[in-house]
Amino acid sequence: MNIERFFQITFWSLICAVSVFPQGETKEVNADPDKATFVTSDVQNFWRAFDLASGENDEAKRIAIYQAQYLDRGSAGLQDFLRSRIGSAKTLVETIDALPRFYASVRPNTLRVEEMEKKIRRSFRKFKELYPDAVFPNIYFVIGTASTGGTASKNGLIIGTELYGVTSRTPRDEFPALFKIFLKDVKDDNELNALVTKALVTALKSIDKLPTIVAHESCHFNQNYPPQNTVLEKSIQEGSCDLIAELIAGDVINPSLKAYGNQHEAQLWRDFEAQMNGKDLSLWMYNSFKIKDRPGDLAYYMGYKISKEYYRNARDKKLAIREILNIKDFAAFFEKSGYRAKLAK
Repeated sequence: MNIERFFQITFWSLICAVSVFPQGETKEVNADPDKATFVTSDVQNFWRAFDLASGENDEAKRIAIYQAQYLDRGSAGLQDFLRSRIGSAKTLVETIDALPRFYASVRPNTLRVEEMEKKIRRSFRKFKELYPDAVFPNIYFVIGTASTGGTASKNGLIIGTELYGVTSRTPRDEFPALFKIFLKDVKDDNELNALVTKALVTALKSIDKLPTIVAHESCHFNQNYPPQNTVLEKSIQEGSCDLIAELIAGDVINPSLKAYGNQHEAQLWRDFEAQMNGKDLSLWMYNSFKIKDRPGDLAYYMGYKISKEYYRNARDKKLAIREILNIKDFAAFFEKSGYRAKLAK
């Protein structure tokens, strides 16, 4: 699969930075927050391959190095990530070649993953206190094609760690040329740069955000929902995980969306109310490269606010968490949340 075709398929994952557990698969989890396995060997293997390939001018030889030293030695999580997100060693090498300074800059922080284990386990324990039936996935930290921050398979949660290694000094100027592959309708370079910059605000994060993304994705592992089709249902699916991440890890995955949402909540509610029962997600999700007058993915914020109001109004907080994770009727949940009445005041 060439890089153009691959990024056409996967770039929406970068916009949202996370994706949920594929419905219908069996999840390998356990009920003890201290027994979830943290797998970091893939990160070390990647950088070994990176060093070996850095002095090799022949692309075919670089591909062979990444295949042998990284992909072939990969964990079960990396094998799943290879199939669903990386695609092939060739695509990986083409991406690294397009973003060489970005990859080099995130290296030090990706090697700090193990430092985050204590905080992640602490959030798992808080989750267990709030929801005694909580189960916990194994967590695989991998390096990918800068296209996915988090996803999951039957083997556990998989984190694209390169997207959590950034600092204020991390170069971002290589991305517009890469994204131009699939933003062919954007002819003006200034517009392209602005769209990419806006998308990267939510996609690229520092290493201290790892506990938050793990908390958010772990919530998805514990959701017991019917299929979600409407704007309201999709929003609650994601926003409820932001609420639980905030409760157990101290933050939501995209604080910039929360800040914007709090400043514009009344207008967002008016827009949301008019569309929440429909299936057109274009104003609310997967839209960072399309929407120009506001941040993308504001469904996360709206679902977060609805879920938070439900939790705030509940007398029994543990029962509220159980209900949030086991919604059967999203419309009834919304009405019970009291969010409509709150915004009408």
